[in-house]
Amino acid sequence: MNLADQIGALLGFVFTLLVFSYLLGDNPLFRFTVHLFIGVAAGFAAIMAINSVLLPHLAVPLLSGTAGERLLALVPLALGGLLLAKVSPRLSSWGNLPMAYLVGVGAAVAIGGAITGTLFPQVLASIDLFDREAIQAFEPGLAVSLMNGAVLIVGTIASLAYFQFGILTRPNQTYRPQAWIASLGQIGQVFIAIAFGFIFAGVLSAALVALIERLVFLVDFIETILLPWIT
Repeated sequence: MNLADQIGALLGFVFTLLVFSYLLGDNPLFRFTVHLFIGVAAGFAAIMAINSVLLPHLAVPLLSGTAGERLLALVPLALGGLLLAKVSPRLSSWGNLPMAYLVGVGAAVAIGGAITGTLFPQVLASIDLFDREAIQAFEPGLAVSLMNGAVLIVGTIASLAYFQFGILTRPNQTYRPQAWIASLGQIGQVFIAIAFGFIFAGVLSAALVALIERLVFLVDFIETILLPWIT
């Protein structure tokens, strides 16, 4: 292990202990480590934005691009300049246009990604559970495939029945859903609780894996670096 690797391992060892110091309560060392991590992450994000976005898509077209490329590059340049106006309270209203553009584009990308990446594949997968050709290639057989499809459809419909956002209410009027919708909503609540339970279990498993990895790192560092000096 060269000198750079030893310094990196030592810094990782020290910062890991500083993070673990939160087990004893909130303290300045833990806050310093958190602030340092946030600063490093912000600096890395800024460098990636400069190297991957600003230089190739703004600076290069403005400096060495054609007339059309320079004209197109003026649009993000103007929007970026208006966005900087958010820093000043008096000029903050000028930044509403680029903010609206960013929010609109972000929402469109998120909705499009959810539809094409989640909703459509989920619908097609649900249809395949009732497709005879797909069922024949399914190892557990027809009964298991139909049962999975039925559970999936019931869970989807019941979960949608639990969220009743399309109900129009009037002032001083309490809405009471119909009995069958309320029953479906209760079933959907069970499916939602199970889904949240699986998500929480996955997050907890990932956290435990990260904790074990840090503990193994501490043990390996003590064995490879500190133990020869101690002995």
